[in-house]
Amino acid sequence: MPAHSPVRKPWSALTAEELYGLLKLRTDVFFVEQRVDESELDWRDAEPETLHYWIAEGRDTIAYLRVLTDAEPEHLDARRVIGRVVVHPDRRGQGLAQLLLAQVIEEFGGEAMLLHAQSYIAPLYTRFGFEAFGGDYVEAGISHISMYRPGVAIGDR
Repeated sequence: MPAHSPVRKPWSALTAEELYGLLKLRTDVFFVEQRVDESELDWRDAEPETLHYWIAEGRDTIAYLRVLTDAEPEHLDARRVIGRVVVHPDRRGQGLAQLLLAQVIEEFGGEAMLLHAQSYIAPLYTRFGFEAFGGDYVEAGISHISMYRPGVAIGDR
């Protein structure tokens, strides 16, 4: 694992420079590299319960994910939804997404969680206890799979 320290903040604590870095990484990867043709900014980032996790090098954000809280779970009891997982192309394969996921699991591992993964990266999430449900589907022109992780009591981890 890399020696990077993830940062965790709610929307209200983000500085303009931090927000710029997060959004730059997301748009560089999702729009420019992957050519996603759907809106990236959905106002979920700004919800008071949303938590932003990232790793930075200098001014650059090199890995990011967000954790949403849904009052009415989409699947079973999963109120926590991990999304927008992204790593800078030059930094992939260095364990950065794993580092962010490990922090989220450490913090919320006792709660059920949901995510919608690009299908090719599903094995990463499986290592963290997520299981696919339903079939593959296409979102924003990319194959995805929904994944669920049941809450695990702290004594059971």
